[in-house]
Parts: sequence; structure tokens; C-alpha cells
Amino acid sequence: MTPSATPTDLRPHVLVLGGGFGGLWATRALATAPVRITLVDRTNHHLFQPLLYQVATAGLSAPDIAAPLRHILHRQRNVTVLLGDARGIDLSAKRVTVERSDIAYDYLVIATGATHAYFGHDDWAAHAPGLKTLDDALAIRRRILTAFEAAEREDDPVARAAWMNFVVIGGGPTGVELAGTLAEIARHTLPREFRRCDPRSARIHLLEAGPRVLAAMPESLSQSARRQLERLGVDVHTGQAVTAIDAQGVSLGAARIESRCVLWAAGVAASPLGSQLGAPLDRAGRVAVQPDLSLEGHPDVFVIGDLAQIAQPDGRPVPGIAPAAKQMGAHVAAAIRAPEGQTIEALPLPRLRQPRDDRPHGRGRRPWSPEILGPLRMVVLAGRAHLLPDRLPQPPRGDARLGLVVLELPAQRKDHRWQGCTRHASGALKLTESLGVIQQLPCQRVARQAKGNLAGVWKSGGSKLRPEQSTPSPGIDAESGGMRSWESKLRT
Repeated sequence: MTPSATPTDLRPHVLVLGGGFGGLWATRALATAPVRITLVDRTNHHLFQPLLYQVATAGLSAPDIAAPLRHILHRQRNVTVLLGDARGIDLSAKRVTVERSDIAYDYLVIATGATHAYFGHDDWAAHAPGLKTLDDALAIRRRILTAFEAAEREDDPVARAAWMNFVVIGGGPTGVELAGTLAEIARHTLPREFRRCDPRSARIHLLEAGPRVLAAMPESLSQSARRQLERLGVDVHTGQAVTAIDAQGVSLGAARIESRCVLWAAGVAASPLGSQLGAPLDRAGRVAVQPDLSLEGHPDVFVIGDLAQIAQPDGRPVPGIAPAAKQMGAHVAAAIRAPEGQTIEALPLPRLRQPRDDRPHGRGRRPWSPEILGPLRMVVLAGRAHLLPDRLPQPPRGDARLGLVVLELPAQRKDHRWQGCTRHASGALKLTESLGVIQQLPCQRVARQAKGNLAGVWKSGGSKLRPEQSTPSPGIDAESGGMRSWESKLRT
């Protein structure tokens, strides 16, 4: 079976497994290429995972972060979208088994991502669900809201306290986001909606086996994140590994936390499809690939995204974040489109741009440093930076700071003035607003509007934004500690 094939269609067939950031960007980059594309995904939508925690905590609805793959690609005539689960890969026969059918390919792009990892304790999954899919987010939302409802019905103070204990396992970005947002809704959103129980008495526990939260970030930022979490009312436990999870709570060696709502954010494992490729795997199951992202011995098979294990020039692995997956997808598309005389190995290795300190700064503007933005703000930025048109060019001296997971928004400098577009999901601003952190990016100034999304476009050669929506709202100026009008905040 080869979708969209005809007896006279001699175009190469590109089979893409996975409709995430890597697979979708590879597919779109081949829009004008003389190829036939089949995109296979187990769901019919593309999911914006960086904001998945907002759906899990009832800050956003599911359609806010998911869009149908068919609708996204409906104008791309050389692509066919199939709903199915890839079950097997035969590299020698160049065929992939999808459900009960075999699909032949000329080029194979594997971008099936990652799933939860319980470190050999798969039985914990029933009591501590993870957050990777839209179904996971809706299940966690139901679990959180049900806990508050059960506490409202409970007469026994001890049983009520167990329902009001929330445990988040894992101090990475997902765990920090979940714990901070849980504290926010318990302290600020729900108190007026319950009569018998006080949601403000809820205790949120963040458990991290390592010595600090956000271990991938500099230590000073981890400490700042912990202080901000504690100000929100989160109990942060570090250096304590979970030894058991059951329906009644969590065990930390001899210690015990009674809880009816335990959430897992501690680890991920690569898609099991990687084990069928016959290539070396790391401890997380990621596939070791060549510098051009192809599989060793199979130059027509590419592995990208969270499933790929590849090192940067400095030896650090490319992180499993959206920008890396998108760059991998674009690189693979360039490799497939390469002329006959150009070898795939000659194409540049996709990698995030490294920080540059020699970039000129605007008049009166301090050199940007990581300390300007709090760690929780950085986590939100990592997701919000991609709610943008993908066609906007990157600034010639832009950078992406891997260790901080902070990314500059796409922009273009022209006549010493910035042009670009910013767009924000209202839910993504909740955590940062509650912390009162700065509402400014390194290259662009941003503000928010009262409801919905914000979009602003720089005038050509102008000096301030022209909002696409007319309702203004005040912005927070963290540096001065005061309030300024929306228009004055946007002045350069």
C-alpha cells in the first residue's frame, strides 16, 4: 500500500511517522518538493505540548493547544494524512506496518517522540498519571477537580486533608509548571467557589530526587525557582526519592505523604519504535543517529525529535524541546530535497544557535542576562516562543540559550528597527503574572490584553506596535515596580 500513488506517479514517496513538531515541520518544508508525502499519526491533531499543563490545570481548553493535522495541511496537495499506529518497521524491505497495512517508502522520517518512564515501576502509572497527550491532560484535570469536590463532601478532617494534598513527582519544567499552577488555582481561583472546604488550605508537594529543581538550569536560577514556588505555597522536597506509590499516597523511604491526587512528571522514555531500528540506544531509548540525522547504514531513514540522540559540538546532547525538533525537521527536508550531486553528509548539522554576547544593545538598555527573568518565567517562555508564524526569519544575531530553555521570538531587523509578530495565549501569562515578573523579551517588548490572545505587528520603519485588537490593558513594569499604560509600555 502506498497512499496517493498512481501507475504514472514516479515521485519519491516520503513516509513521516509522527505529527509533532519535528514531523510537521519536515512535512511542511517539503511542500514544494517533487515528492509524495504520507504523514501517519496515532491522533488526528497536532498538539502544542509546552502548554499542555494549562489544559491539565483548567487554564486552557483543549482546542486552544490542538489543531487538526488535516486542516493544517489541507492546502498542501502533495501530502496525505493517515490516522493509525505504526507497529513495525522493515528496513530491508523499506516498508512500515501501520495498523494492518504495509506502506512502502523511498524516504522514512521517524518522529514518534517520547512517552512516560516510571523507572521500572510501571504499576505506578495507575496511581500517578503522566502528562504527554491531550487525553493525559484531561484525565489530570478531572483528577484535580474531583479531589476538590470530594473534599467538599468529606466530614472527616483527616480524610479531607488527604484529598487536599496534591503531590507532583519530578522537579523539571513540567513539574514546576504543574506545582506552581496548582498553588495558584488553590489560592486565588477556587476559594470563593466552595463552602465546606477551604481550597486555600490545600498543600502542594513537589518531589525531586536530585539536589535541586530545574537541574538543567544554572544553580542560581534553580534556587530562585524554589523561592518563588515556596512563596506560592508549594512544599518543595529535594534529595528524596519516591520508593512507593499507591492509591492512598506516596512513600519517601520512611516518610509518607497521604494524597489522593499524585501526578507524575519525573521522566520520559523514547518511543518503542526506536528498538526496531537495530541502532545503538541510550538509557532513555533514544536512537543514536549520524550528524545528518540519518540512521547508520540507511541514508534514506531519518530519526528526529525526542527519539534522536545527537550531541552538539560542545558535547552536550541536543535537548528534547520544540525548537530542536523543528530545526531537525527542516534539516531532514533539506536533505531529501538535495540535488543529486550533493551528498546528504555535506549538509550542515542542525543545532540551536549559541549565545553571543557581542550583540549591540539599544540605547539605555542593559545587556540582557539570565537573572533578569525568573526561572518560572523562562519555562513559560520556552512554550510561548513558538505561538508564532513559522515563516518569520530569525534575527541575524539571534540566539537560543539552551541551558536556560529561553528562546528569542522570530524577528527581523530593518533600518535599525525591529519588525516581527508576537502572539500570546492568555493562559501562558497566568503563572508569570502571579509572580509579578518582568513582561519584556530581549528583542521585543510585549504587553497583554484583557482576554484572548494578543498580537502586535511592528510598523515598517515605525517605533511602536500597532495592535490587531483595539482593547488596551495596563502592563506590569517589573523594573520600576509601577503601572504604565499599554501604549507607553510599547514605546522604544
